[in-house]
Amino acid sequence: QVHLVESGGGSVQAGGSLRLFCAASGYTGSSRCMGWFRQAPGKEREGVAIISASGSTISYGDFVKGRFTISRDSATNTLYLQMNSLKPEDTAMYYCAARVRGIWACRATESDYDYWGQGTQVTVSS
Repeated sequence: QVHLVESGGGSVQAGGSLRLFCAASGYTGSSRCMGWFRQAPGKEREGVAIISASGSTISYGDFVKGRFTISRDSATNTLYLQMNSLKPEDTAMYYCAARVRGIWACRATESDYDYWGQGTQVTVSS
């Protein structure tokens, strides 16, 4: 079991920055991949960024365009998402996810992930 708790969300104006945190507990050593997903009202959940256990594989959604950076600290079992140049269309609930099964490469496919946090709200005003 892996327990994930997100924090760091909030309200900012367009162009601002936020740093999201995901604290992982439980059998964290089994997490092959971790990622951030988001879901805006009326829209499907989409992948924002994913990272492998070693950090050697990182990928971002096309909409990120160099604005966000994902990282993880294995010593503290924390996943981060630094978000800069935020836009109103980034407004969504952001979720942390962990994948513990499978040997295929990490990817931003929602069904790949076994554990999810409760989410943290990000609101960007124009």
